[in-house]
Amino acid sequence: MRKKVIAGNWKMNMLPNEAIRFIEELAPKVKDTENEVVLCVPYTDLFYALLTAQNTNIKIGAQNMHYEESGAYTGEISAKMLKAIQVEYVIIGHSERRQYFNETDKTVNKKVKVAFENGLKPIVCVGETLEQREAGQTEEIITNQTRLALEGLMPEQVENTIIAYEPIWAIGTGKTATKEDANKSIQAIRNKIAEIYGQTIANGVIIQYGGSVKGTNAKELFEMSDIDGGLVGGASLKVEEFSKIVQFEK
Repeated sequence: MRKKVIAGNWKMNMLPNEAIRFIEELAPKVKDTENEVVLCVPYTDLFYALLTAQNTNIKIGAQNMHYEESGAYTGEISAKMLKAIQVEYVIIGHSERRQYFNETDKTVNKKVKVAFENGLKPIVCVGETLEQREAGQTEEIITNQTRLALEGLMPEQVENTIIAYEPIWAIGTGKTATKEDANKSIQAIRNKIAEIYGQTIANGVIIQYGGSVKGTNAKELFEMSDIDGGLVGGASLKVEEFSKIVQFEK
């Protein structure tokens, strides 16, 4: 049975004092959940979030990293730097990184490999635009992104990669894929992984849904056969709302 992983992506929000207060308020609300709870916070919040989350079941992740270990990359953070402060997760290839900062399938693949080399758990984002969806290209786009992201990985690394299916047209728009559509797309991703790495590996891969997930739709989404939790944007900035998503079974 795959675990549900509920990860919040704070994006460029929350100052350190706000992060501390948020985690202090969230921790007692989610302490009894069997789901994995992750907060992916801005770089300036990481150290404070890690300290505050000690002795709780909340894991802390970063929102990006560079694939080089060190060097003349002004403004960048390496996987080794994240691991040094005991960050556990890192989001790789979010559509906003692809759209605004020239991330490509090639750089995503490099980052995934380096994440594993440094003991980080990658959350790899894939998703189609509205135009691609309307052209009937959803499955082709997301399975190709998945294939390229995982290229060259060992089977056990593939099994430990989290894929976040985030239809770009649903991010921050209030629009959500129907539970059936989301599940169908995630099944297509799982089938592609099975085609390359075998069904046993594919069955173990956690595949989340992301795109306007909130307390009112989390349960119906997360109870679908292939949806293993969510990568949550705006709703992860509100303690009550995010705790409802984490505790969707109740």
